[in-house]
Amino acid sequence: MSVERVAELFRAGRLAAEYPLVRGLLSAADGDGLRRAGHVLERLRPDDVLREHPDTSVLTVAVIGHGTVGTVVPVLTAELARHGLLMRPFLGDFQGYVVELGDPGSDLYAADPDLVLCVLDPAVVFDEVGVPWRVDDVERVLGEKVRLVERLAARFAETARGTLVLNTLPLTSHATAQVTDHRSRARLGAVWRAACSDLLRLGESNPSVVTIDLDPLIAEGIAVTDQRQSLYAGQHLSAELLARYAREIGHLARHLAGLTKKCLVVDLDGTLWGGILGDDGVEGIEVAGGYRGRAFTAFQRTVKQLASHGVLLAAVSKNDLGAVREALDKHPEMTLREDDFVRVIANWRPKHDNLRELAGDLNLSVDSMVFADDSAFECGLVRRELPGVAVVALDEEPALHAARLLADGWFDSRELTVEDRSRPRLYREELVRKDFLDSFASLDDYLTSLDVRVRLEDAADTHVSRISQLTLRTNQFNLTTRRLQPADVQAFAAEPGRRVLAVRTSDRFGENGLTGAIFVRVVGEVLHIDNFLLSCRVFSRGIEQACLLAVLRHASAAGLREVLGTYRPTAKNGKVRDFYTRNGFVSVDGGADGGVDRAADGGVDRAADGRADRAADGGADGAAWFRHDLDEIADPPAHVRLFDGLAVPETGGTAS
Repeated sequence: MSVERVAELFRAGRLAAEYPLVRGLLSAADGDGLRRAGHVLERLRPDDVLREHPDTSVLTVAVIGHGTVGTVVPVLTAELARHGLLMRPFLGDFQGYVVELGDPGSDLYAADPDLVLCVLDPAVVFDEVGVPWRVDDVERVLGEKVRLVERLAARFAETARGTLVLNTLPLTSHATAQVTDHRSRARLGAVWRAACSDLLRLGESNPSVVTIDLDPLIAEGIAVTDQRQSLYAGQHLSAELLARYAREIGHLARHLAGLTKKCLVVDLDGTLWGGILGDDGVEGIEVAGGYRGRAFTAFQRTVKQLASHGVLLAAVSKNDLGAVREALDKHPEMTLREDDFVRVIANWRPKHDNLRELAGDLNLSVDSMVFADDSAFECGLVRRELPGVAVVALDEEPALHAARLLADGWFDSRELTVEDRSRPRLYREELVRKDFLDSFASLDDYLTSLDVRVRLEDAADTHVSRISQLTLRTNQFNLTTRRLQPADVQAFAAEPGRRVLAVRTSDRFGENGLTGAIFVRVVGEVLHIDNFLLSCRVFSRGIEQACLLAVLRHASAAGLREVLGTYRPTAKNGKVRDFYTRNGFVSVDGGADGGVDRAADGGVDRAADGRADRAADGGADGAAWFRHDLDEIADPPAHVRLFDGLAVPETGGTAS
């Protein structure tokens, strides 16, 4: 019914205007429904949606490969729409992936894609081994193909700014059955898996690459190929496998658009354990014992594993807090304990109100939350009141809880950093800070006692992944919300006259880690601040002012004439719209006096310097500019101790 509603909106000419509804309409759509919705959505022009909803994230996605891969485009369009994203597709030529990736002047690179899906299939090998073939022949061709892909990936890293997605090659029974002795079959499997292992490891040496492992998807019972489609149409992977692959790409696209979820909020009764705590007591709830108890324990283990990867874990339950704490801390077979949660909320208030309050306490948007509950009523209420929250509807079958939670990869990211693993601890400390604040009569007294320490330094190579992650995950204190991959950060820092500054913070409660970044470049006598972003955990403590003023002082010491800052408004960064004016800058009209022009603001000329301009694109989407003449630079907040590790910036950089 929801899919039909999408078609109705399109026929009525209202789909662009109502595009935000599509995410909810497709949230529970199955494979066939997504394909049908995709055929409708791919007829919708992204520009029509952007006129109605300019904050909608849009990604250019190129699909190339060895065989016919165009059937993935409709379902991929629908998968992105499920997450509120728009897709501009680019479809490569049949068997054209080598030319398209290998030629810097190809149409692929001209399309400037955010994602390039190079869909590989077993025929890329077996089309070249000849007949008859032996395992040695397969091993030789596999090696040649892996080395070819490595060279193409290196060319992509040198030429493009986006992410190249590869995949492992499924080994089919059709291939193994043509080898009649089991020793040779075993060796074929070994050399095949070794080649796939090389593809999976390619991202370790090339940060532009992500490799999707198809084996876990096939293990779900999906057919690898349809022989008729393979022979007659050159589509060597089945439509079902391509659709499941598209779901994985949807998760990656959501992450690249900065929409990765951060906090998992779970119900307790019927979700983490069986029974009703208030009726059955701590001894009577189902955990570990019995077949249902084992299912609830398996779900708790899954949740604890996610928390170990930096997912914030909270509980919201209609229960008495004392009984909940007793269950979590005293039940001998409980896997999750209260210390595993950043907050446990147990009361009789509406859950959507508790979620709003929790988001405020954690300084997160409710859009960063995933809510899992076995009550259809509670799930429906949260969907209605907080549409930005991802709702995972569970039911009375606990054996399926984990699969339903994991199905949409809500917390997927490209790389796990040290800060990720520390995130739950850091947020628990943040809640201690909030309680500490409540004990003071004034904010000034609190900040003075907090003993805020900031270190501003040039970003090192070891900081690149974390800074990229900040651009992808930070929305509120992010002055331009430019999403950058690690290669984009590296490219910006490598350009003459450009620097990426890292912000590290700590206080009386401990280290906060790398919590911010500033992108700057010198053009003649002007220092441009192309972006400034700070984790929501630490802003509003004077850290942002101290760092900005340090940048101004360095610009003055280098003999520069002025500093220009860029702000690009989005739906979530409105609280920093006056950041520059509150710190001594004045608003300027872009291009009015020649100080801010299309070249000097880092305008997008990707043919010349695509990657660096990805970070410096301050000239579009309603961006505003602010100027500081460096005549009077304010003193930093007295309660912040700044450790300045920056060298005096060099002058004379050139505009892009």
